[in-house]
Amino acid sequence: MKQSPAWDNEALLQSPLLFPLHPLFSKFNLTNLPTLQDCNTLLQSMQPPIKVQSGALLRFVPHEDGKLPFERQYEPRCYLDGEVPTRLNNLHDVLNALVWLTFPKSKAAINARHYHALTKEGSACGIASSSERGATRDVNTLLDESGVIVVYGNTELADLLGDFQWKELFWQRRQQVRAGMDFYIFGHGLYEKALQPYIGMTGQGLLLPVGLEFFNWPLVERIKHIDCLLADYLAVPEHCRKTGDLSPVPLLGIPGWSIENEHASYYDNTAYFRAGRHGKSSLIKSISEC
Repeated sequence: MKQSPAWDNEALLQSPLLFPLHPLFSKFNLTNLPTLQDCNTLLQSMQPPIKVQSGALLRFVPHEDGKLPFERQYEPRCYLDGEVPTRLNNLHDVLNALVWLTFPKSKAAINARHYHALTKEGSACGIASSSERGATRDVNTLLDESGVIVVYGNTELADLLGDFQWKELFWQRRQQVRAGMDFYIFGHGLYEKALQPYIGMTGQGLLLPVGLEFFNWPLVERIKHIDCLLADYLAVPEHCRKTGDLSPVPLLGIPGWSIENEHASYYDNTAYFRAGRHGKSSLIKSISEC
């Protein structure tokens, strides 16, 4: 029998990159990776109960191997039955489950977008369904795996991020960033990388405006608000239609997320803090006007 990976709850609770999951980590008292039963026990304690957009109650179920009919494939099964296939002793899938428990409305919105994209593609081909991945599915997969939600109360800061002005944003405007901009890892693949951070680690940022009072709320309230904001954003079909709608974010440049970034010279590493495409700030302005 395969042994579960080690699970150091205390170390996880110390990581600034993992802070959106800290409320869940505080409920575990484990030395091994949470099991399927652990995840479902935590799920059952949630009030109100978590549902997917079809109305089915969420639950985590064992992953099935082999060629499966459409209704038993990952996204359709989740949307139609509320069942999230989860591999046993698999860190990636456990983190996916924890993100479901943290951002349930947003995860359900992404799942619904995948399902409707699949069924729409299938109808266009004259068949019941299709597993072909289109542009909409690509960007939603990128958000689901590598997304970081960037909330901001100052449009100037958002413009700097969109224009890849990393040193001005993270160093010269450091105190403003601490007071009026925050970063919440959303992608479960990115959480897996965050367990062993490395130079080059980059998230795909989706920027959402909030009022400045947001930054004084308790963590649990902030997470609930972000979940609602993101789910509402994803409910608009025109949003997140192409990968260019997301902005790269060099995560270890975020103030407080790395000891090394306490020095201005850290941001001179242009291999990590790259100059990027122009015109992103116009996208940010359009988001802030929604």
